[in-house]
Amino acid sequence: MEQGSIVRYLVIAILIGFPLAEGAVLYHLAAGANGHGGWVLAWLIFAAIAGMALIKQARFSLISRLKFAFSQGQFSLSAFIDSFRTVLAGLLLIFPGVISDVMALTLLLIPIREPVFEHGIRPDAARTMHQYKAGNPQPKAATDGVIEGEFRRE
Repeated sequence: MEQGSIVRYLVIAILIGFPLAEGAVLYHLAAGANGHGGWVLAWLIFAAIAGMALIKQARFSLISRLKFAFSQGQFSLSAFIDSFRTVLAGLLLIFPGVISDVMALTLLLIPIREPVFEHGIRPDAARTMHQYKAGNPQPKAATDGVIEGEFRRE
């Protein structure tokens, strides 16, 4: 068997198996020995709302982070990667099921943000980006601690 056909069958098995596994877990939780159908339905609705909110937040976060990076004369790859992770987690939360929700929460909790991507950024730009994330979007002046003016002794 060729390697391409093995990969094709593996992808088909995942695409068919994942929804079946999600359905089996949901059925077990809702109609099992201690069936909690109402709680499972509430969880699915809450997860879908949380997923939509995450996707909306990722859009606004991407726009503001890119605007800030462009004002500094840079391009922020980490903004795209962080937004992609958030959107993917939101889509997994919207997809009904417990397995996809656990995958989404894991994706959101993995700390692969700026420390991986800041190595190529100038130190002053990294400091400014951290100030922006801390809620202080105004960059500090280049002459911190210096008061400009004229002095005359009479």
